[in-house]
Amino acid sequence: MYRHVFCVGGLAVLSAVLLSGCAISPTALTSEEASIGAQNKLARVTQHQQPIAGAVDLHEAMARALKYNLDQKVEFYESSLKLAELDLSHWNMLPNAVASSGYSERNKVSASSSYNLESNTQNFGYSTSQDNRDKSADLTFSWNILDFGLSYVRAKQAADKALMAEESRRKVVVRLMEDVRTAYWRAYSAQRLSSKLITLERRTRTAMASSSALAVDRTTSPITALTYRRELIEIQRTLLELQRELAVAKFQLAALMNIAPGTPLVLAAPTAMAASPVAEAGSADLVRIALENRPELRDLEYQKRINMREADAALLELLPGIQLYAGPNYDSNSYLLSHEWLGWGAKASWNLLRVFQYPARKNVVEGRTEALDQRALAMTMAIMTQVHVSRARIATFKREVQTAAAYYENQQALLQAIRAEHAANKVSEQTLLREELNAAVGDVRLNIARASLETAKANLNTSLGLDPAASGISQAASVAEIASVLRREGTVAAPNSPSLVPIRLSRN
Repeated sequence: MYRHVFCVGGLAVLSAVLLSGCAISPTALTSEEASIGAQNKLARVTQHQQPIAGAVDLHEAMARALKYNLDQKVEFYESSLKLAELDLSHWNMLPNAVASSGYSERNKVSASSSYNLESNTQNFGYSTSQDNRDKSADLTFSWNILDFGLSYVRAKQAADKALMAEESRRKVVVRLMEDVRTAYWRAYSAQRLSSKLITLERRTRTAMASSSALAVDRTTSPITALTYRRELIEIQRTLLELQRELAVAKFQLAALMNIAPGTPLVLAAPTAMAASPVAEAGSADLVRIALENRPELRDLEYQKRINMREADAALLELLPGIQLYAGPNYDSNSYLLSHEWLGWGAKASWNLLRVFQYPARKNVVEGRTEALDQRALAMTMAIMTQVHVSRARIATFKREVQTAAAYYENQQALLQAIRAEHAANKVSEQTLLREELNAAVGDVRLNIARASLETAKANLNTSLGLDPAASGISQAASVAEIASVLRREGTVAAPNSPSLVPIRLSRN
């Protein structure tokens, strides 16, 4: 009696000690660990990238973004993960094969007797049919037919989730290409005009100081001097606005290409844009292309398929589960006649509560279907609007480019006339300077208008869901190979859409 109490007490104390030793408290990162982690990330963020050699053109910029952009890589690995999960789900449809072995030993014989209920006496003395030491092993193959059906449905859903991940990756790529084209044209405009803008701002400040001196010295009338100063201030404000608009473009382009900030980057001059057949297509054709190929709508269609298969899973779970099993067995017990044997059988189970749960699950599936359908309709309207807005923006920016070009050409002609007048001492130095500043501002505005037009064209491709990487560009390809494909093909095609003829991108 006391020995049993002592054993129980000892076990309780041992359990308390083990539990206290297993208690876990949160451990924050140390400063050293945070520093090492930061250095590691800084070293890896631009690791294993091909160095830039010479000026970068638009196609190389797009190729570097496709290969090195980290947001695109995240989606690529997410897509790969979903494919791995799909491959894993196939194994759930196979039968289970469970191998087990065991060893048992006791200090006393496992003996027992029986009691005769009719005579109220013990039949015989104690006996045993079990060795004190026993080894056993078995290998059981089992297959649940209901689980197979559910695993098949889940595998189909996993396949749709893999396709959703691919659409998510394609959405990022489409948006990435738009951002690269936008940033490239602005960055090139900034590169071409930055020195000119700085020079113009310096000359403006000098001219403003000269105008103030003229007003103080009474060399010219105060009204004339103040009017001239006002015009210079207006030009200076315009220059600052233009500088602000172009200042960060090169940093944005470098980030999209995954180039470390501060890395020297020289952009090649883009050639003139050719007319894009996409922009010339009718509104109805563009809307059809967009509705067929936008990743968001494709994603919703896959969600609908997943939801419909959820309804199939709910129906399957109403059925009884039938499990078949078979396998070899071994037991070392010396009292057994056969130490090795084959066993097989079948089991059936049925969760009756599933029957009562089914109406609620059916309502959830139908409600989700209706919600997804309404979301698809809302997305359809949004896409239609985006297509029409993109076309309208292209038309607007074309007119802005024409207006800016006309202004610049007129200003250049006026500047030539003013220079001739200045050479003949018929106009002042201030008038010449003012017209030179206006001509420079016109040049800057023309470049910005052209960059805005390219942005609008890129936005149209995005609104149509056209993917320049749909031709199967491999991540293992080099930057030069990817750029060569983009430069040679110059097409954006919709994946798995035979009804869509590949559409030529504008040549850059």
